[in-house]
Amino acid sequence: MIRRRPVRVPRAAGWAGASGHPGRRSVRRVSAPQHDRPQPDRPPPDRPPPDRPQPDRPQPDRPQPDRPQPDRPQPDRPQPDRPQPGGRARPPAPRAAGGARGPRVVALGGGHGLAASLIALRRLSGDITAVVTVADDGGSSGRLRAQMPDLLPPGDLRMALAALAGDGPESDVWGRLLQERFPAVPGPDGVDVGGHAVGNLLLAGLTRVLGDPVAALDRVAALVGAVGRVLPMALEPVTIEATVDGSTPARRVRGQVAVASAPGRVRRVTLDPPEPRSCPEVLAALAAADAVVLGPGSLFTSVLPHLLVPRLRDAVLRPDLTRVLVLNLVAQEGETDGFSPARHVRELARCVPGLRLDAVVADDAAVPVGGPDARALAAAAAAVGASVVLCPVAARTRGVALPVHDAGGLAAALRPLLGSRPRSAGSARALAGGAR
Repeated sequence: MIRRRPVRVPRAAGWAGASGHPGRRSVRRVSAPQHDRPQPDRPPPDRPPPDRPQPDRPQPDRPQPDRPQPDRPQPDRPQPDRPQPGGRARPPAPRAAGGARGPRVVALGGGHGLAASLIALRRLSGDITAVVTVADDGGSSGRLRAQMPDLLPPGDLRMALAALAGDGPESDVWGRLLQERFPAVPGPDGVDVGGHAVGNLLLAGLTRVLGDPVAALDRVAALVGAVGRVLPMALEPVTIEATVDGSTPARRVRGQVAVASAPGRVRRVTLDPPEPRSCPEVLAALAAADAVVLGPGSLFTSVLPHLLVPRLRDAVLRPDLTRVLVLNLVAQEGETDGFSPARHVRELARCVPGLRLDAVVADDAAVPVGGPDARALAAAAAAVGASVVLCPVAARTRGVALPVHDAGGLAAALRPLLGSRPRSAGSARALAGGAR
């Protein structure tokens, strides 16, 4: 019989004594490297000895809890609905209608009218997409457009972003900064930023850096904590052209400012180019929308242009989409001088063959209930399949209506109208400062 002599293993070699009782010998592996020394084939103890903490070194033959598994999504990878660095943010995934964020609403327009609509809609929904006209050629937008012909005019886009800015203090500061306008005083060395809004310059600069106007809009939306998304009507700037009566022969007027101020009756409105490149994100938002809100705003230069883009018009006229038209409080000087509320509806229907609406919203002070204007408006609305909603949507001071929409009143008028039409199974899912 051969008796083995016990071998003492020094601590430096990787073993340590851990005896808790006299005459009892136990061993524990520690983190020192074992090199090539063969180790006794001893089973590990059932529990760590009570007087020494168990080392935290993972065993090579066990799966590591902190090692990412191939079938487990990693938190540091960009998710589909997050903006990708240096690129365009992906549109949010479609959600079920009537979700916790409210109806999915797309608002079409530009300038102060669209901003008023967005301020009201944010009280009703957290899923808002503003689709903004890109035809402005006046003020700061016009100057930037003249210097950078491919730039989308940023003024109306900026106003929409400011209208959707979040409610927190940081969002409030950034939203006000977008609307801040430099004084009209020429700078040194001929550099003149006078009259430019900070937001216009920011959007112009980001578009140049990112090479994508939608990515630039998404970055600024994140900056202000926007409660919705702002998108352009088209991916290239457009020019509005109109045939205007009032002289012999009828004259052709070119440019948004010229059309808005041209005396006479507008007979026909077209875009140059006639089929501008559509924004895919806009088409996706319309395919998933429950409702579309048109106006308020300038009839020929803010509301109508969206319906002159072929693919955009087809998406808006989808049969199972609720369409609501919000009328201006007063006729616009120059562009719609002398227009009654009923004529606004008739002119829009004349310019957009096949137009169907579900509701027309007007202020009950501008269109008194039971009066001749109300009856004429009801007839014009019925011709396009719509009912008339007369509500106090104008801001009031001491009972006197002002030519500005009240956000609470407009929200109350829109609340029962949005998402009222059932969707078919085949369906996919700021006023501070001037626009220019």
